[in-house]
Amino acid sequence: MTTTWSPSTWTDHPAKQQPEWPDQAALDTAFTELGSRPPLIFAGEARNLTADLARVCRGEAFLLQAGDCAESFDVGTADAIRDKLKVILQMAAVLQYSGGVPVVKVGRIAGQFGKPRSSGTETIDGVELPSFRGHIVNDFPFDEISRVPDPMRLVRAYEQSASTLNLLRAFTRGGYADLRQVHEWNQEFIASSPIGQRYEELADGIERALRFMASTGIDLDTAAMRQVDLYTSHEALILEYEQALTRTDSITGDWYDCSAHMLWIGERTRDVDGAHMEFFAGVHNPLGCKIGPTVDPDELLAICDKLNPDRIAGRLTLITRMGADVIQERLPKLLLAARDAGHPVVWVCDPMHGNTFSTEDGTKTRHFDAILREVSGFFAAHRESGTWPGGIHVELTGDDVTECLGGGDSLQATDLGSRYETMCDPRLNGRQSIDLAFEAAELLRPGSIS
Repeated sequence: MTTTWSPSTWTDHPAKQQPEWPDQAALDTAFTELGSRPPLIFAGEARNLTADLARVCRGEAFLLQAGDCAESFDVGTADAIRDKLKVILQMAAVLQYSGGVPVVKVGRIAGQFGKPRSSGTETIDGVELPSFRGHIVNDFPFDEISRVPDPMRLVRAYEQSASTLNLLRAFTRGGYADLRQVHEWNQEFIASSPIGQRYEELADGIERALRFMASTGIDLDTAAMRQVDLYTSHEALILEYEQALTRTDSITGDWYDCSAHMLWIGERTRDVDGAHMEFFAGVHNPLGCKIGPTVDPDELLAICDKLNPDRIAGRLTLITRMGADVIQERLPKLLLAARDAGHPVVWVCDPMHGNTFSTEDGTKTRHFDAILREVSGFFAAHRESGTWPGGIHVELTGDDVTECLGGGDSLQATDLGSRYETMCDPRLNGRQSIDLAFEAAELLRPGSIS
């Protein structure tokens, strides 16, 4: 990190995927307002996550990073947040109990409001308007007023993130995440399915293990049993928002982006000399970077040198999004390049974004079988390279949606319209999410990774 870095030096670099704000004075007002607000997270929490990710880096734990494709200002109810948390807790229980390793839990939540787009505009029936860039920028309806970027949405994103964090902290610290609640996490639409029944059998096993522990005198009322650490993360896309929430830690004097515990840089904004890389090279949060199929070893090492020049374990997570058909061909050379250069990387598989396609009627979707194949290929590449498959990164919801094909319900293209609710990318529903956790846990079992 250079001594000349400040939260504003990104403005001297080319910035991709930024809105064209129509009113600079309104943007300045929103920026000043955000700068006066309390931090959403604390530097000490971000350091704790770095330490937890260092365990993943050493092969001592597994990362589950999961949540919505794009959070909505219209779906921020306590029930919606709780149901999303339920699925994450269920997946973590499956991975930890069946896979046999501790699970670090990071949500795509409390800040995942921005979305990169392949084009700055979209055209429908001959009408061209700015693309929807997530609720932090503009609104989803295809009309001229809704699509105008509004800087006050930055403030609203902060406020909704604060409310979501309050609820998450209450749920994860107030007893809801107690392992003895493992049966209670099973939602009705999941419990009635074959994968829900499989989860109930696992929950029975956890309960038997807890009863045995209690019979030996182990105190099950400790914080480790009753509480969980759930960290927040989002793609840090809108740089004015991130800059406004960056603070100096009073203990260390280091800069932290206090909008989330972990931030990641997307596939479209990972230019080594770009504004996003410049900004995140200077904050001390743990960082992620999406790695697509076009990245070669030289570019990968340049990213590592830029974001983690001091080679701090847990600082940098590389989130691969290759596609099921190419991951085993293209990932091993990247694994070896980072290993041989001495970069302590947390490797995580995003099996969603490289497997997106559109049906004949233009509906964007993903097939569960392709998602499983990419996860399996990710583990196989690590077995080949002698490296640790550190985690999975998935888009999911707690709702009973029909957005991804396949899974236990064998969803077909004709089923997508019944509950297709995403504002952007298709998400796994609860049943598909838990099914994926069971499959990943099988790959994690002792002896399955050499």
